[in-house]
Amino acid sequence: MSNSGELKEIAKLFLKLGSIAFGGPAAHIAMMEDEVVKKREWMTHEHFLDLIGATNLIPGPNSTEMTMHCGNGGCFIIPAVVITSIFAWLYQKYGQLPQVEPFIYGIKPAVIAIIISALISLGEKALKNIELGILGGATLIACLLGVNEIIALFSCGLIGLLLYFAKNASKTANSFFPFVLLQISAPSLQASNLKILLAFLKVGSLLYGSGYVLFAFLDAELVTKGLLTRQELIDAVAVGQFTPGPVLSTATFIGWQMNGIWGALAATIGVFLPSFLFVALLNPLIPRLRKSKIMSVFLDAVNIASVAVILAVCIEMGKDTLTDWRTIVTAVISLTITFVFKKLNSAFVVISGATLGYLLTLI
Repeated sequence: MSNSGELKEIAKLFLKLGSIAFGGPAAHIAMMEDEVVKKREWMTHEHFLDLIGATNLIPGPNSTEMTMHCGNGGCFIIPAVVITSIFAWLYQKYGQLPQVEPFIYGIKPAVIAIIISALISLGEKALKNIELGILGGATLIACLLGVNEIIALFSCGLIGLLLYFAKNASKTANSFFPFVLLQISAPSLQASNLKILLAFLKVGSLLYGSGYVLFAFLDAELVTKGLLTRQELIDAVAVGQFTPGPVLSTATFIGWQMNGIWGALAATIGVFLPSFLFVALLNPLIPRLRKSKIMSVFLDAVNIASVAVILAVCIEMGKDTLTDWRTIVTAVISLTITFVFKKLNSAFVVISGATLGYLLTLI
């Protein structure tokens, strides 16, 4: 295949993922693993795990940064931004959001099935020895108890290093210290395009872990300063929940409410630009880090911790989603489909789940 043909295939895949990737970062990563690793074999499970682990250690939306590592982040973002812009325009014009809950009732259980399927294959590759299994279990428990996922990831990596040093005390090794971003205080915000750009640039540069942390940040930065109403923020959260793609496309919705289409563009560029820069810096380093024995140990520990974090997210999603017999039936059928028809496109699972969930609500 020519280079142009390869680029078209990559663009087509990530446009598709951006159009059907419901359920948050864990689900997005599961879909990528299915498409990029299993179906197309563009990279190994081991390298995919290294990308997950490394991505969890830098600021920004994890699943979006994974798309940048794997192929085409821009194509993954575009569908979410376009869909969110449409909702933002409708909201500004009519003052309310359309009722979409019946159509997403079955999507969440189907997404849980997709995540479980990915966790099994990723876990098999990450679980290299008993020590990593213990570290992964401890990380899972810590996350379920409410420990911040970034703290859990770094702690697991450092404990992995300590165990390595304890077993190789007589050997010398080089040290590696991750760089730390310093927060630069943004000037007082006003609803101008430059101020919106700077505000969301700050968010994209400092946002660690789940994209849902974005909402707490925006409440402090925008709502308390009177630049956005709390109801608008709540509605923005809703848009982030029922649209596909990265949850940070919520920035597009908020930017639109602040200053129309140009505000939406400024917010979108601001929130995603840091991720492109971080990934551009990080991606060439990952193979080199894997060649280092010390950093290989660190990455192994972070990888098993990343699987544990995704599992913790899946468990929490299950608590919130599997609340009645309809969602449980949808989840079981979706899970069965993913295991019986392993080569089936994840989009079919999502669409089937949505259809089944909707039909069950009519009973």
